[in-house]
Formats: sequence, structure tokens, C-alpha cells
Amino acid sequence: MSKENEEFSTEIVQNGGSLSFSVRVRPRMPDFLSSVNLKYVKLGYGYLITHRLYLLMMVAPPLLAAFVAHLGNFFTWQHLSHQALFISPLFFFLLYLYIDFTPRSTYLLDFACFRPPNQYKVSKAEFIELARKSGNFNDTTIEFKERVLKKSGIGDETYMPKGVFRPGYRTSLKDGREEASMVMFGAVKEVLCATKVRPNDIKILVVNCGILNTTPSLSSMIINHFKLRHDIHSFNLGGMGCAAGVTAIDLARDLLDAYPSSYALVVSTEVVSSSWYTGNDIDMLIPNCFFRMGAAAVMLSNFRLHRWRAKYELKQLVRTHKGMDNRSHKSIHQREDSEGRKGISVSKDVTEIGGHALKANITTLGPLVLPVSEQLHFFTNLLFKKRKTKPYIPDYKLAFEHMCIQATSKKVLDEIQKNLELTEEYMEASRKTLERFGNTSSSSIWYELAYLEFNSRVKRGDRVCQIAFGSGFKCNSVVWKALRNVKTPKCSPWFKDE
Repeated sequence: MSKENEEFSTEIVQNGGSLSFSVRVRPRMPDFLSSVNLKYVKLGYGYLITHRLYLLMMVAPPLLAAFVAHLGNFFTWQHLSHQALFISPLFFFLLYLYIDFTPRSTYLLDFACFRPPNQYKVSKAEFIELARKSGNFNDTTIEFKERVLKKSGIGDETYMPKGVFRPGYRTSLKDGREEASMVMFGAVKEVLCATKVRPNDIKILVVNCGILNTTPSLSSMIINHFKLRHDIHSFNLGGMGCAAGVTAIDLARDLLDAYPSSYALVVSTEVVSSSWYTGNDIDMLIPNCFFRMGAAAVMLSNFRLHRWRAKYELKQLVRTHKGMDNRSHKSIHQREDSEGRKGISVSKDVTEIGGHALKANITTLGPLVLPVSEQLHFFTNLLFKKRKTKPYIPDYKLAFEHMCIQATSKKVLDEIQKNLELTEEYMEASRKTLERFGNTSSSSIWYELAYLEFNSRVKRGDRVCQIAFGSGFKCNSVVWKALRNVKTPKCSPWFKDE
């Protein structure tokens, strides 16, 4: 049996007398559903308790109504009417306090994913032919790329800036800015059209791009192009990898809390022409094979009345960072090879490292999203189980109707499906996005949600979980609740070419 087909080698270890379990994995992603680390379970409940004021506010109205009904048993309505001059101001004062102190929800009005023009389409065969003609890669490198693309899960209609195949190509700010302008401006234009929000009404702008960081910034480029307001709160996130899209949503949510009744625009992209590697170091060739052009623009708001026009409400967001561990920290990093060529180096252990980060993230997320019955079953099994049996792992399919797992590679998606015991239906959006658009980095999870909307899969009340991975090493997740039946949008990257 080849090394690639070996099964996991797992071992459950109990650390002293504490209820903490770990998984030791050798070549691949850990079988994280066979073990539980209570540190992350406690962290999840910590997040839940942090929102105790919100829970109190949700419970307060029915309790107040019950109290008023109870008073009716002791006082006649005629007596209460005489006290109206006192009760009315008190009632409106309490109502004002309730509204003022109740946390505002963050709503997703709409989003857009940019689809480049057909001239940027490249098939796998054309990719290899262009790479060979460029003269930048030797025969061993070309053969390696062929093997990777064959097993990648990527189709023949993804998009790339073909200029990277020029002989002697070197990354330049000009190429990077041109690609960034095309994909970002295209996505922003579409979301402004879909939401009918005027550029001057946008108060918060958050842009994330891992590799390309220019002066002026990418966020400044958007402000200049769309003539956004002069007092806009603008942020540019760089070097945070594919998980930065969820990080940007988290930052936008916090800024909306600080500036109520505002619009926040989040733009997520990665610039292929700036991350392209022209050397022959095997560890640095993986990103060339998977990364493709793309960008997503998301319009958020915390206007209370926007609940009636928004598509989704943000329910939970959990960020997990494994950067304190050196192996995780160095698993994906930008460096120079022996000839001074820059590229992104990907460790052979990245799948295992990503599995540990995912295990920590979903264990933290569990208490926030799982039904109470599943949580009780889990704790009962954990406390009273026999020593040599595996702990009961909650069924995360009960927490979400849809999952958008970052379209990294077929191998990673296969491992996640196996470990989370997900059906093909849950994996369909991720696999179709990988095939059609490749890995568009932080915007991948939005192409996946666009796929679900295009096929009219999202119904009112459905919960959608987006999971993304990034250098550092990070695993971030965000949960949205659909506020209405989402029909096929008028503009979608999934429409077939005319």
C-alpha cells in the first residue's frame, strides 16, 4: 500500500487524572472526532456566557408581560388607568433602555463574487503547456505540476492571469495592481448594484489580501475608484492567508457595534500574479497549482429595520489561532528559494496541522450551535463512559443545514468529509467551487454560498456554516441564519456563459 493511501495512526491518551484527550497522527489529518479536548469545550461555553446580557434581554419581555398580567389579579383596570400618567412614562423609559442595551444584530444584505472575462480561462492542459513554454520550470517541476493538477479536483474553466507565464516573469506592482483592480472593482460594483447602497453611505471598509500590500493600500484604491466618503473607517488586512475573509467579517462586526446604524463593506481577494512562483522548489509549487483569480464583496449593516430586507443574520463567529506552535506557524510561509525567487512554501504536514486547528475550532463552536439534547448526550457520555471506549462526538450536521468549507484541494475536502462524517450534499458546494473556480483563497467560501443560492438551496431559517483555513496557522468559522427564502440572484458567477 502506498504512503498516500495509508490510514490514520491514532492513539487516545488520557493526561493524568484530567478529562483531556489528544490524537497522535502520523502522515495525515487527525481523526479529531475520536477525541475531545475539554479546553476548547470550556472556551465555547465561555463565549456563550459572555452573551448573558443578550440572553437576559431576550428573556426580559415575556417575564415583564407575565408580571403585568399577574398585577391584574390584584388591581382593577380602573385603578390602573388612574396611574396611567405615571405608568406610561415609566413604560416608555424601560422600552428605551431595552432597545438601547439590546445588542444590535449584524445583517448581511447581499454579496457578490466576481467572475473574470473568458479570456482568462485556462484548462489544466493549457496550464501545463504555458508553464512548459515559459521556460521558467524544469522537466521535473512540470511533471510534478501535472501530477498535482490531476488529483487536485480543479476543472478546466478556472481563471488565471496568463501574463505569469511570460518567459523570465517577475512579480511586479503593476501586474498586481491591475489584477486587484479588476477583481475587486468588479465585485464591489456588483454588490452596490444588488443592494442599492450609495457609495457615500458606506461608513466602514475592510479589505483583505494576503500577498499584495501596496502603498497606497488596496482599500485606498477602492475609496478612490468609487469616491467613498472622506471620513470612512478604512482597514487593510495583509499576510493573514485564506482565513482572513472571516477575520475581516469579525472586524467589520466590531466596528458596526462601535458605529451603530452603519453600512460596512468587506472585500476579500488574493492576487495570483503577486503570489506566483517561477522557481523549481517543490515545496513552493503547490500554490501555483491551486490558486486562481477571484474576489468577493460583502455588504453588512446593523440597522435594526434591515432585518426585513437582509438575506442573513450573523449568529456566531469563532476564530482559532495555532501560531504559538512553531510547526503550525511555519507550515505556510512566504520565503525566497536558493536563487532568491519569492514564493509561498507549504509544509508536508499542513493537512495534519489544519486538522488540529479545525478540531479546536469546531469543539469551541459546538456549545454555541448544537442542540441541547446533543450537548447533554455528549457530557453524559463523557462523564460516565467506560475507560477504553471513545467519547461520544455530537453530530454537527444537526447544527447546520449547509456548510461552505474552503475549497483548498480535493484531498483536504475528502479528509474533512470523512472526519466530520458529512454527506455529499454538505460537500457539494465546496467541491463544485473547487472544480469551477479553483482555490480563490479567502473568497472561496463566498463562491460556495453563491452556488447554494444559485440552486435555490437556502430556505428561511437555514443555518450556513463557513469554514476557512489560513497561514499562521488559523481556522475560522462563521455561522449565518437565513432570514428569508433566497431565490436565484439576478447576477451570479454560476450563470453559464452565453
